[in-house]
Amino acid sequence: MGVPIFSLSGEIAIVTGGRRGIGRAIAIAFAEAGADVIVADKITEDGELANVSNEIIKLGRQSMAIRVDTSVKADVENMVREVMERFGRIDILLNNAGILIRSTLLDMPEDVWDTLMDVDLKGYFLCAQAVGREMVKKGGGSIINIATQFAFKVTQGMGGYSIAKAGVVMLTRALAQELGRYNIRVNAIAPGLIRTDFSKPSWTDRDFLRQYEASVPLGRIGEPSDLIGAALYLATNNLSSYVTGQTLVVDGGALA
Repeated sequence: MGVPIFSLSGEIAIVTGGRRGIGRAIAIAFAEAGADVIVADKITEDGELANVSNEIIKLGRQSMAIRVDTSVKADVENMVREVMERFGRIDILLNNAGILIRSTLLDMPEDVWDTLMDVDLKGYFLCAQAVGREMVKKGGGSIINIATQFAFKVTQGMGGYSIAKAGVVMLTRALAQELGRYNIRVNAIAPGLIRTDFSKPSWTDRDFLRQYEASVPLGRIGEPSDLIGAALYLATNNLSSYVTGQTLVVDGGALA
């Protein structure tokens, strides 16, 4: 039997924002491809993060569920320390934790701006920095940042979110430049509108949904499963070993 095309056998992956939606779907996919997967999230009280970790264990892989506020450096460093103590290395980081607060820029309070930048941009930097240092020591790894199509096309009320995610695209390119010499690849995925709880206010608005889908060549919004192939490709070294600094747009053609 041949080796599966997407094989992460023996790899150690961290998925932030792994409690539900995109993070959950990719964490499970990584485990199905053979990786041991640590799922991290700020919210743990509802048991959903633990459920994802248990699903991974049922697939025959090892897992941990870790509470982390990715915008807090000490939290991120503690997460990395826990993973290193148990697994000894980190091969893959999927930066996915994020928030969306809608507001026009002129009306946006300073604390809302700060929160968006802290979670949606600074958090990615802190995780990439802490994990990247461990990847440098072992001589390789893959960092994947979840951006958004809205980093390239602003929608009313999403200016702050779009600016933070545009920063993620440039963070990806800058990290790729710095870390390439250590065989660390850094790429991003920019989804279109995906049917998750995160984006529920948009896809449950029938008028907005009708207009959005009319603008998408494939005629529909995305599902979390639509991002799995892109994530597996970027995480699988023998498939994407010469790919770094790129942002793969997965939006049904909305930006075409």
